[in-house]
Amino acid sequence: MEQPVFTEATDPFCLDRADAMTLLAGAPWGRYAVIGDSLSAGTGDPTPGYQDQGWPDRVADVLRSVRPDLDYLNVSETGATTAQTLEKQAARMVEFSPDLLHLPCAANDIARRRPDFGEMERTLRRMYDVAQGTGALLTTFTLGRAYVVPVFPDWPQRIAAVNEIVRGLASEYGAVVVDMWDHPVNDRGNLLSEDRIHFSTSGQAVMAAEMVRKLAGSLGRTTSP
Repeated sequence: MEQPVFTEATDPFCLDRADAMTLLAGAPWGRYAVIGDSLSAGTGDPTPGYQDQGWPDRVADVLRSVRPDLDYLNVSETGATTAQTLEKQAARMVEFSPDLLHLPCAANDIARRRPDFGEMERTLRRMYDVAQGTGALLTTFTLGRAYVVPVFPDWPQRIAAVNEIVRGLASEYGAVVVDMWDHPVNDRGNLLSEDRIHFSTSGQAVMAAEMVRKLAGSLGRTTSP
């Protein structure tokens, strides 16, 4: 069965700017920070019909529309592990004093020959401890099942394991989780960039919309599916 071809205007999972602004009207956050890896950076190839913009910049644009005084910091680096994020980015994040803070979900930690999930959880916990000290509302993603590294036959199991760690820590620390593991967007043929790892801008647009919905939910507002 041929899949429908969407544009940003027709994509059922996207939000137009007016709806996104309505969902976040009066949002309390004025200092938005993002740390982590290429997922946090919003890396992805352009998709025809979609704005060429990563999810964090999209979210920042919506927040700036309802909070013109918004300060935005994104210090994420492609390839960064959780330990490297702590070492190279945490100090700048703390100095920034965010009230809304996005954390990575260990995508690069599992891309090792033998990942140590116990150590991974301990390192992520250290990151959450530092992040919690800012007093910011924390957000994170789970990894989508479309993210595949064929050289590792157990890759789906690796993603499932790290996603469970992320969900557990997020619950413990009161973080907002945008769960992309089983999102229907994973089934789209044009979802991935040429590297077959990063979501293209069609996926970035959906991730941004889901983040806006989750942030609105944290404010007690009802959002459409």
